[in-house]
Amino acid sequence: MYVTDHRKGTVSVKASLGWTGIWISIALLFGASLFFFFPQNPDTAGNTAHTMGIKFLAGYLTEYSLSVDNLFVFIMIFSLMGVSQKNQPRLLHLGILLSIVLRILFILLGMGLVQRFHWIIYIFGVILLWTAYKMAFAGEDDQVDPKSNFLYKAASKIFPVDPDTEASHFFARINGKLHITMVFLVFLVIGSTDVLFAVDSIPAIIGVIKEGGSGILSASEENFLAVTSNVFAVMGLISLFFALKGIMGMFRFLKHGVSFILFFIGVKMLLCAFSPIEEFFASHSWISLAVIIGTLTLSVLMSIIIADTHKIKKLKKEIKEIKEAKDTSAT
Repeated sequence: MYVTDHRKGTVSVKASLGWTGIWISIALLFGASLFFFFPQNPDTAGNTAHTMGIKFLAGYLTEYSLSVDNLFVFIMIFSLMGVSQKNQPRLLHLGILLSIVLRILFILLGMGLVQRFHWIIYIFGVILLWTAYKMAFAGEDDQVDPKSNFLYKAASKIFPVDPDTEASHFFARINGKLHITMVFLVFLVIGSTDVLFAVDSIPAIIGVIKEGGSGILSASEENFLAVTSNVFAVMGLISLFFALKGIMGMFRFLKHGVSFILFFIGVKMLLCAFSPIEEFFASHSWISLAVIIGTLTLSVLMSIIIADTHKIKKLKKEIKEIKEAKDTSAT
């Protein structure tokens, strides 16, 4: 992440997209190396390398799309809390590092539970369906309210708050009294948001990695895929953040695409309780990858092609008001 450290200032959308492309290319090369060169597991009949490569790419794309949604929330928090441009990169680094740690811990815990108690996978399937429903029907006005965050309220009650949004340290001493800064409060809000997104990552990545039931890959291979797909998905988020701020319109339908992906994975996890369906997905793991790629591609294309009718109506209304004002002044 420090290769793309932008603490000196906000970079252009073009440069951000360039670095984002580099990180995605590195992840794809890693997936290709798994597909062609991963050693065969002697305890399984299928092609281990091909399975590892396909599942890595499916897991990476799923987690990357969830991570993009995470960034949208970061952008919203920074905007609502008035975070200065100079403090945003530092908070991004801290938030993303925390996200990596939390995701690894939570996912390994979830993978361990499923490997020990297979029936838990059906609970995760139900959780995914609920998450997909909430994401699909969330209104445009459903915004994060940082000041309603539990950690925000608790910290601001315990300590006096320095209202200076330009302060870059977590703590400040004013008139001999210790104050917490807005940067510290933003970090608390981002940290709690990271926890929520890490929890969402558990059923999503397990649904991809455990596709087809147990016995396809060893426990260590499954854990390896879960961790690496998440780490690669999160690594390029800093550069992507600056790009998203400039091209958010291209991702207007992304949350609907991610919602469908989570719905698909959740349904698949529940249907795999039936042996014929479980065996089908075990021998056709490319289907999930195709659904994920197709859905993400379609959501971006729809965002580009379909006009934002709400913004068009608002623009027409403003133009009409300007014309009426001119006509009134002319008379």
